[in-house]
Amino acid sequence: MGLLQIILQEGATTAVETASTAKLTLIDLAIKGGWIMLIIVLLSFVAAYIFIERLFVIKKAYKQDVNFMNRIKDYIYEGKVDAATALCKSTDSPAAKMVEKGISRLGRPLQDISTAVETVGKLEVAKLEKSFPTLATITGAAPMLGFLGTVIGMIQAFYAMSLAGNNIEVSILSGGIYTSLVTTAGGLIVGILCFFAYNALVVRVEKVVFTLEATLTEFMDILNEPVK
Repeated sequence: MGLLQIILQEGATTAVETASTAKLTLIDLAIKGGWIMLIIVLLSFVAAYIFIERLFVIKKAYKQDVNFMNRIKDYIYEGKVDAATALCKSTDSPAAKMVEKGISRLGRPLQDISTAVETVGKLEVAKLEKSFPTLATITGAAPMLGFLGTVIGMIQAFYAMSLAGNNIEVSILSGGIYTSLVTTAGGLIVGILCFFAYNALVVRVEKVVFTLEATLTEFMDILNEPVK
């Protein structure tokens, strides 16, 4: 009996150690979380693509040659309108497009020029904010999908309990509970990350807007300043 007890104890210890060292990968979580978890994972990939793509676009729009407006000023004062237009076309930035629009309106009232330039600026900002609504939707939809998975998982658990009758076992309930917990966690993680990503992009767009407003002011000052 002593030897049998030792064997049983060693077997139990081995089983506990095996269970403690078992690890779940992200793929396991996605698969065992059910079809809702697969949708959440898909949304996370879409959100990651939007964030990275918009980040590069906004970063490119924020960069501008520090001597751009000085060269525009010199060209306008020298009467080289064509050279100023060519400089704007060769400069790929929202500010350059605004200035190009203003140059094309030279000779008209300053208020009309200001309105035209401001309109172009708004259109450029709208281009930068492309896909922002989609990212915002994912931010709110991912946690809701997670909660939906929780409800479905609990329904499955209680349905299994009703079928088991008095022979309820933990393994019968584990499937539904596992699905509910995994989808909830997955939805919250994706929603939180998308929330931070969305706000990070908004902050960068606001910096671009500030730059465009400064460019508009400087351009109008050039037109208002008397030629020496």
